[in-house]
Amino acid sequence: MAGPDFLRAVLYGGYEILVSPMAMFFMDLIIIMFIPSLYIASKVVKDRPFSSYSSSRGGWNFKLYFKALIIPMILFIVYMIAETAIKGPEGTSNFSIAFLLLLFISVPLQCIAEEYMFRGFIMQTFGAWFKMPVLAIVLQAILFTVCHQYNILGLFETLVTGLGFGFLAWKTNGLEISSALHTANNFAVGLFVMLGLKASTSSPQLWEVVASIVFLIILFIIMYYVGNKTNWFGEISENSQNR
Repeated sequence: MAGPDFLRAVLYGGYEILVSPMAMFFMDLIIIMFIPSLYIASKVVKDRPFSSYSSSRGGWNFKLYFKALIIPMILFIVYMIAETAIKGPEGTSNFSIAFLLLLFISVPLQCIAEEYMFRGFIMQTFGAWFKMPVLAIVLQAILFTVCHQYNILGLFETLVTGLGFGFLAWKTNGLEISSALHTANNFAVGLFVMLGLKASTSSPQLWEVVASIVFLIILFIIMYYVGNKTNWFGEISENSQNR
């Protein structure tokens, strides 16, 4: 259970970690711990409220997060179905109750924690230092990329993803939209790996990366357009007065 393969999966991550629910849980737990750590640090330092890391609209808004989750979840699953139809099933089924629970509980928390880390703490810190939002978006995306263990094509895709998430966090004044996209992506990938429909690899092929980047850009545009039309970005948390 805790042999060399398990330790390698936890330390280096990548899509290969998806074949081991236990390694996936520990990897997610390490990332999730960033949220309480940032909360405690904000209380100790007292330089700014913890809620400011998640939004300038009064703190984290779960209603907005769940609303924003619907479109990308549907589109990611449709995209994965189309990819599977073209390539055929590539993996081996790893279905288990533990894996399913991880997808519904651990994955969303891990994705939200990464957004707090990169689009919250890091991007806001760079923004405060340089007073240039575009530079802050680029720098956090680079750090987001180097923290992933993929091949060069996978890293380029991750860079585009980080730029898109950063742009949406900046334009929407919060982390809910980027967190919803992040959750939908990781959930869909995990689901298809669990069912044996997708191979868990950190070395994607060129055509896969190109197709994924085109899809992501279209999805970013859709989310931004829908958000503007429905005034998602102006929503204030119901608990904002107490934060």
